[in-house]
Amino acid sequence: MQGSYAGLKKFLPEPDGRSRVSLVLPDQGRQSRPERVMKSKFQGIAGLVAGAGAAMMGSLALAQERLGQPTPDGIGLQKAASPLKHEAIFFHDIILLPIITVISLFVLALLIWVVVRYNRKANPTPATFSHNTVLEVAWTLIPVLILMFIAIFSFGLLFRYHNMPKPDLTVKAVGYQWNWGYEYPDQKIPEFISNMLPEDEVAKRGLPSDVYRLAATEPMVVPVNKVVRVQVTAADVIHAFALPAFGLKTDAIPGRLNETWFKAEKVGTYYGQCSELCGVDHAFMPIEIKVVTQAEFDAWVATKAPAAAPVTAPAEATAPAAAAPAPTPTAAPVAAPAGVAPAAKL
Repeated sequence: MQGSYAGLKKFLPEPDGRSRVSLVLPDQGRQSRPERVMKSKFQGIAGLVAGAGAAMMGSLALAQERLGQPTPDGIGLQKAASPLKHEAIFFHDIILLPIITVISLFVLALLIWVVVRYNRKANPTPATFSHNTVLEVAWTLIPVLILMFIAIFSFGLLFRYHNMPKPDLTVKAVGYQWNWGYEYPDQKIPEFISNMLPEDEVAKRGLPSDVYRLAATEPMVVPVNKVVRVQVTAADVIHAFALPAFGLKTDAIPGRLNETWFKAEKVGTYYGQCSELCGVDHAFMPIEIKVVTQAEFDAWVATKAPAAAPVTAPAEATAPAAAAPAPTPTAAPVAAPAGVAPAAKL
């Protein structure tokens, strides 16, 4: 039979004893109510995911990514400016996010399928079994394998954070309530205090208004493409030295000296903040790192290093030494008169 579907022949008896052939078409496309509900649910979820993806892409297109500071309406991690941050972004975007997305969608689909397929109306007579060895082994072993796969990249990144190359520069950062102190022991620069830049000063310096509470009065200055070791501690309570563009986040603990490192790839200004709740003014502890060329760094060091004490040459006598007094001539002994004996020596 021609057509897009095949018919069924049915012989129907007629009153006169003859029979006629009737064509009965199959009921194509008809689904049970649970199946229709499940299909509509999945279509709704697919539309929701597609809409969220479109919104995310639109937001990324509208947000112009900034270097070294938060991007308004941005999605994702800050743009990297150091090798460690590049690796952290790879670990987050390429390893973690796909795994998280797949697991979340799988669990969501599984829940919807169970709700639709095994509700009271669709499945009035539930099954009586309660164990499935294969399934229980699978849902135990698969998460373990996933965690082992993640650990390969996680431990490697953690090792590189602690495997610091030979540093070109050391900066000691001390957290106070509520500012930072920076010291450069290699350059003999004593500690100087970095406070939050007031809002009116931000305008005076021509900085954008959104760096208020990020800009500092005295930034840390480092040369570009140099390994900088940061020794972090605190003087009162626990703080945290955090700067997203470099991938830094190290606790500042009183009585303990922690270390981290970074290597800035581009000249510019990078902002961070204390990321450990440390008191009422915790939000007013910005971290500003200014990355400059080596020549600019040397010039900055010259302005910060204490002036060397002048070396005093040994004083030379400008006048001849006073002449020693001439020896007084000893008077000749007076001869005793005749007949008088000389006095005896005592």
